[in-house]
Amino acid sequence: MIFPLRAAGDAVQLRDLSSPVVTRRSAVLTTGAVLLVLFGLLGTVVPVPYVAQVPGPTFNTLGDISGSQIISVHGRERNKATGNLNLTTVGVGRGGLSLVDAVRGWFDNEVSVVPEESVYPPDQTPDQTRQVNRDAFLTSEQAAESAALGHLGYPKKVVVQGLSAGSPSKGRLEEADAIEAVDGHQTPDSATLARVLATIPGGKPAQVTYTRLGKPGSTTITTKAASGRKGSLLGVTVRDAPSPPFDVDIQVADVGGPSAGLMLTLGILDLVGTTDLTHGKVVAGTGTIDPTGKVGPIGGIQLKMVAARKLGADVFLVPADNCAEAKAVPSPGYPLARVATLDDALKALADFEAGRTPAGC
Repeated sequence: MIFPLRAAGDAVQLRDLSSPVVTRRSAVLTTGAVLLVLFGLLGTVVPVPYVAQVPGPTFNTLGDISGSQIISVHGRERNKATGNLNLTTVGVGRGGLSLVDAVRGWFDNEVSVVPEESVYPPDQTPDQTRQVNRDAFLTSEQAAESAALGHLGYPKKVVVQGLSAGSPSKGRLEEADAIEAVDGHQTPDSATLARVLATIPGGKPAQVTYTRLGKPGSTTITTKAASGRKGSLLGVTVRDAPSPPFDVDIQVADVGGPSAGLMLTLGILDLVGTTDLTHGKVVAGTGTIDPTGKVGPIGGIQLKMVAARKLGADVFLVPADNCAEAKAVPSPGYPLARVATLDDALKALADFEAGRTPAGC
């Protein structure tokens, strides 16, 4: 196409805009448009080394999952509980997040985009990572039991945690039994038990007295020789823990990590203690716990708060070290209760029920 540029006397000067300069400009624009479309398409399919974290499911520790109680009690009746003590979780993608999805997640306050290696360590297979997280959850179960039962004043004893393969104690001792004495020697803790077994030759029968669900018992166990040292073994793993006249069992499938500890502890206390902790309210929260009742920080607090809001929580228990993150959430929809210990959590629930504002973040 030809356009007039300017007049010079009676002559008209013309310029052809289909010149090489115009052609090059069109080519650049066309190439840029093609590349933009190409990068856009690649951004939807090419994975980036990030994963998306989202609010996960919540579980009422006083309730059940598919008909199976999360906290079951054997040897006594559970207390009747009308409220909720919900542990909160974070859901994690399995990788393969696209660039477009990652960018979208960065602008979504219900999604957290984090480096993949922070969730799935490069030196572990996915199965290994799941096992590590599951082991951490099992450890939190034990800590929750110890914290709750210790708070209720049950004495600490040598408690059977499990039996090894081919254990000579199979059919004689059971998980949760408290070993009271071996061959007449009192065993108040696991260190004393080890010293007593060190004096018994392997293969020799030993008289073991124990307590099971509050009732005394006695059995004879033919010990095994200890490998590489003097003495014998009963073929059991033990831990020093409070021993009540009943057994507590916790089952939460497909949950990993230690952050359920606080809510599991409160669930145990509500079911076997003397105080109604919820009075029909919906309490949600999170936090690790150790056997002494110290509450520790967790990850994904803001996503867990989203899950609690969707649940309709009346109050949310926040580990003290997570308060700064929790306060950054605008209008969560419920009061935040700051807890550094189990006693803090119990006081916060008592304050809330009495109409007092719990100590917040």
